[in-house]
Amino acid sequence: MAEKLRKSRILIVEDDKELSKIMQLELEHENFETQTAEDGREALEIINTAAIDLVLLDVMLPKVSGLEVLRKIRNEINEDLPVILVTARGETIDKVDGLNSGADDYISKPFKIEELLARMNAVLRRANKSKTKPQILKNGTIQMICDEMKVFFGENQIELSKNEYLLLKYFMENPGKILSRDEIIKCVWGEDYYIEENSVDVYVRHLRSKFCDSLIKTVRGMGYIMQEIE
Repeated sequence: MAEKLRKSRILIVEDDKELSKIMQLELEHENFETQTAEDGREALEIINTAAIDLVLLDVMLPKVSGLEVLRKIRNEINEDLPVILVTARGETIDKVDGLNSGADDYISKPFKIEELLARMNAVLRRANKSKTKPQILKNGTIQMICDEMKVFFGENQIELSKNEYLLLKYFMENPGKILSRDEIIKCVWGEDYYIEENSVDVYVRHLRSKFCDSLIKTVRGMGYIMQEIE
């Protein structure tokens, strides 16, 4: 488990020096890099200046409370920084407030290091997944950023309706392949969606008018094919 997280830097924010030291030793044993802070103010200074991958944040802190640190992280510093709250057993209100304020998870004292590592692994895995590059489809000077539903033709962003976008995406995923109207309808609109075949022709004309006439060619008696553009 820890092998996947070897390079992750963890900030331990805990005013109990003994507990902080134990956590630090255990995490470093699992090949994490660690930093520590004893109060909320010091934690904010570190988060503002250092590359931190995850914060283990005690709720009850001197100077600036853990919940206030969390709010500042979310509203002023880095809304995507993973934060796991560390609470005293039975602090139900703090747990609810923490999750409502944007904590990714919480763990109650006393805890076993195995549980902490499991929660850290899950939170870091979600964070790393969200950082993956968006799917980008390209054909010549046409570029689709699929996660953002944006389409560019050269340097110009092209406005498309939802159906135009889905149809273009299907063509972009299958360049150089002849696609029948029936296949297009099933893959773009779905088998249970009723649409006449000539509606596909209408949407193809729309795409041609927004890009170029030669982009999608008609293959008589078979369907359409998107040209692969160098």
